[in-house]
Amino acid sequence: MPKIDSKIGPTSLATMTEAQRSSAETQRAARSFSRRLLLKSAAAVAGVASVGPFVLREGRAASGSVKIFSWAGYISPDMLADFEKKTGVKATLTEYGTNDELLNQLKATGGAGFDIIHPTVDRVPNYVEFDLVQPLDESKVKWDGCLKSSVEGSAGMGGVVGGKRFLAPADWGTEGLAYDPKAAPLAYGSASYGDLWAPANAGKVTVRGHSSLIGIGLWLESQGKLPHPIRDQFKDEAKARANFDAILKVAAANKKSVAQFWTNENEAQGAFRTNGCVIGQTWDSTAVALRKEGLPVRFVAPKEGALAWMEGFAIPKKAENLENAYAWINWFYTPEAGALYTNFSGISSTAVGAEAHLTDLNKQFFADAYPGDALQKLWWWPIQEAWYVSIRNEYQDRFLAA
Repeated sequence: MPKIDSKIGPTSLATMTEAQRSSAETQRAARSFSRRLLLKSAAAVAGVASVGPFVLREGRAASGSVKIFSWAGYISPDMLADFEKKTGVKATLTEYGTNDELLNQLKATGGAGFDIIHPTVDRVPNYVEFDLVQPLDESKVKWDGCLKSSVEGSAGMGGVVGGKRFLAPADWGTEGLAYDPKAAPLAYGSASYGDLWAPANAGKVTVRGHSSLIGIGLWLESQGKLPHPIRDQFKDEAKARANFDAILKVAAANKKSVAQFWTNENEAQGAFRTNGCVIGQTWDSTAVALRKEGLPVRFVAPKEGALAWMEGFAIPKKAENLENAYAWINWFYTPEAGALYTNFSGISSTAVGAEAHLTDLNKQFFADAYPGDALQKLWWWPIQEAWYVSIRNEYQDRFLAA
């Protein structure tokens, strides 16, 4: 939704180059990102309940456990230890690699087995449709610990369904262009999803099946070669199929360029680490993880806009440790917990004040990935209803089989 070069250190204002000063300005802009942009990007805004108290506070002993089902590489042992220290609650973690894996697991159990899950906001309506999650008791959530704009903005992105809130925003990130600066150099402003399919990169590309089709769609749309505006395909089946037909034609013609398809973080990293890829459409977290290892991989938002997503915490229908689930959410909405999360995963937390505790490495990666007007051009995933996911997967399978 990353890791960073350990050789990068803080730079004094007196010795900053013009580029470094621009980078610093980007970092400052990033701190106000959610407040300025999530509201602008969301299609609707929902009201936010009044702030409630922490369910559990440091110094007030608690007991029991909470079962967390989250993305692989998101929650660190240090986070679990800090949560237990602050609340007295023992957290156990189970990990998954994709949204579909999470949804299928909950469908198999009817919403049982976990107290907290970590879905992407645009997929929340799927869980509601299958009656797998319960509305949040907003009086039990310390909303003032979460960026207000992410709470409000998430409402129209899938966090509120039928007038009820099902998601407490936790983080946001993007999918854009990961690249080796020597083997496949890119520069912000000219870098495009179309660069993936340049002849020079043939046989050295990694992409995810369904999201790479959207990348191709945005590229075609920018050239006036898509039958319908790409956002229209999320609302109308006929337009979805017409667009995907045009997109698939380009994807199939360029499939020979793909050295490896990825479906999860480990596979995306492996494409660069061991399988010879020099460019790909990946999560920002993929690039920062490789960068932290010292590998020559960087990340930049394409000119068509990086694919932006938001994730958050939801409570399954049959959660057994309900109060402790709210304790987890409220602990996460503290600056220290948010920073633990971002410093470990490289994914931006929605916790108010977390940026003050980030490492210089994470700040630098953010500045390199989103220079200039990149934040203003983020392309937020619309709600993906079940009918759309079915069509999307159909065309993905056709791409993979081409």
